[in-house]
Amino acid sequence: MKRLRALILGLACLAATPAAAADKLTVLLDWAVNPDHAPLILAKTQGYFAARGLEVELIAPSDPNDPPKLVAAGQADLAVTYQPQLVLLVDQGLPLKRVATLIDTPLNCLAVLADGPVKSIADLKGRKIGYSVAGFEDALLNTMLATAGLTNADVQLVNVNFALATSLAAGQVDAVIGAYRNFEIPEMALLGKPARIFPVEDHGVPSYDELIIAAGADKADDPRIARFVAALEDGARYTINHPDEAWAAFIAAYPELNDELNRQAWALTLPRFAASPAALDPGRFTRAASFLHQAGLIAKVSPPQTYAAFPK
Repeated sequence: MKRLRALILGLACLAATPAAAADKLTVLLDWAVNPDHAPLILAKTQGYFAARGLEVELIAPSDPNDPPKLVAAGQADLAVTYQPQLVLLVDQGLPLKRVATLIDTPLNCLAVLADGPVKSIADLKGRKIGYSVAGFEDALLNTMLATAGLTNADVQLVNVNFALATSLAAGQVDAVIGAYRNFEIPEMALLGKPARIFPVEDHGVPSYDELIIAAGADKADDPRIARFVAALEDGARYTINHPDEAWAAFIAAYPELNDELNRQAWALTLPRFAASPAALDPGRFTRAASFLHQAGLIAKVSPPQTYAAFPK
């Protein structure tokens, strides 16, 4: 009887013992939540982060330029950013390293009206080209124009801020650089102005990872991040293998995104998710850095391990 009472008391004490607290991670997104972030969202809604003892907070930035800078300053754990941007920031001295990939193909393109006069890159001579961000987009455009024997001096550049689709649809410019083929291009179609696209990687620009996840250089080996990346792979796998169920979970979490543009963006983005987020191609960093160096945007090309934490 005494042994029974002791057993009951022991079980009661065990039941009263709180479960180990989950390790917290903050992830700053590159923009407002959208289908590009599906593997992150699904890793959270399907419990893959929780299964690895993680409590992950996804935060949309007020300024899309801030996330990697805040991570470098130690004010957040991880940031969604772009491979070329990471190379630029590391060249400027920010202590950052890539730890995972979300989207492993470029999304950027040069777009024109499908029924307009521009049928080839050569047809851009003398025309207005809208852009949003100087620097990298200038380098993209220069490289693409060079494939037709043109330079930026042969076109008129117009800063349209982030109104790429609407400025092209309204005829304010003849082309835009920086349009994402999974967002601005379906947006053009919904505006009744279908677009013709010229993918950057088809016109002289080396392929790069559009969206990556970066950590502070001194935190890249944090064991929490290894668990995070494993859960992210589960989220990517679920999204790719079960797109309809994943979409339903996505819009249940963000019902304001349940519209035609996001439905089309979802379908266009699915084939571009990195199925193995941890996988690293060092050559891509070398080629991206060489491209930026040739464009005069960085001072030198550093070894790949300067920009990325190599999987162990």
